[in-house]
Amino acid sequence: MTENTENIILEHLKRFQAGQDRIERKLEEVITRIGNLEVSVASLRRDFGHSEEIAASMGVRMDRLNERIERIERRLELG
Repeated sequence: MTENTENIILEHLKRFQAGQDRIERKLEEVITRIGNLEVSVASLRRDFGHSEEIAASMGVRMDRLNERIERIERRLELG
């Protein structure tokens, strides 16, 4: 009876260990995937910042062009 009980306990412990191993593998996978997502988000933020920089630069250029056009119109007495 004692040997049978020990075998049952060992079988349960082996199952728990196997389950824990599966959980640890999945956790490692989730951690890796989250790390990849963090890298992707950082890249998107960098790209978005670069796009904002370009938009601001284009705004400055448009303002300068507008000023030049207004000066030309004044000189030609078009406006």
